[in-house]
Amino acid sequence: MEKKIKIEDNVILHELFGNFDENVKIIETRYEVNIFSSMGNVIIKGDENKVESVFKLLNFLIDEIKKNKTLDYQMLEYSFNLVEDDEIESFKKIDNEIIVVTSSGKFIKPKTKGQYNYFEKINKHDVTLGIGPAGTGKTYLAVAMAVRAFKNKEVNRIVITRPAVEAGERLGFLPGDLQMKVDPYLRPLYDALYDILGAETYLKLKEKGLIEVAPLAYMRGRTLDNSFIILDEAQNTTKEQMKMFLTRFGFGSKVIVNGDITQIDLPNGKPSGLVHAAEVLKGLKEIGFVYFTEKDVVRHSLVRKIIMSYEQYENKNKERK
Repeated sequence: MEKKIKIEDNVILHELFGNFDENVKIIETRYEVNIFSSMGNVIIKGDENKVESVFKLLNFLIDEIKKNKTLDYQMLEYSFNLVEDDEIESFKKIDNEIIVVTSSGKFIKPKTKGQYNYFEKINKHDVTLGIGPAGTGKTYLAVAMAVRAFKNKEVNRIVITRPAVEAGERLGFLPGDLQMKVDPYLRPLYDALYDILGAETYLKLKEKGLIEVAPLAYMRGRTLDNSFIILDEAQNTTKEQMKMFLTRFGFGSKVIVNGDITQIDLPNGKPSGLVHAAEVLKGLKEIGFVYFTEKDVVRHSLVRKIIMSYEQYENKNKERK
């Protein structure tokens, strides 16, 4: 079977094919088809079903290129999933939603179905739990939503926190005062704020007390009204810490709790406060739950494969036991 797509713009054609036809070669290998250009047409030859899939894929990619998007390996991988899961129309709805514009003019949008679900849950609920593997954008999107709410004057300040527990390391071994000891654990949060707000704006807001990034221990005894509060790396909270945190927010506040329950670093096998909270609170309709999967990973495509390999390995071990 053969299908043609008319492309008269050489810039679009070059972006679609890639340097030395690298994009087309990846597509040809995956779908076992032949793709070439001739007289302003892109021609696809091969098995009928595979040609139909590639026809949909190329039309989708052309539309994305027309929006000034760069066609890289990550975009290709995600596009394959959209075509194979028949999710292209859903993606178009997702792609129209802008969360916030960064200081450099970059549009922050949900990139996957899971991220869009996360966006909607945060909008509809005062408390949202985002649970899933690394690389799914949980932290970055939470910070983007906090900045959006702050800019829209829905809240008066942003409070972001993390438990200071990481892979068996101990704070006492680090130099400096308490703030200097915990700053390395909070660095991903600073990075997201810098990227979205710009360093200068972030520092001004921090000096005024309108943005606070602090370890979880600093939350005890406080009541936070009219605030957007994010608890990141929540899998490393104890049950007691989680209960303490979830009872801190007051009127006009919104709370996001994020974590990856496959990467718990609590000492001595202590149960995770995130795992416990998900079980305890699952019956409350007022709380939004979002469970990300490897399909929502927006880092290097190999990250998705690593996550899937770990899951398969752990599932096999469970079956043996």
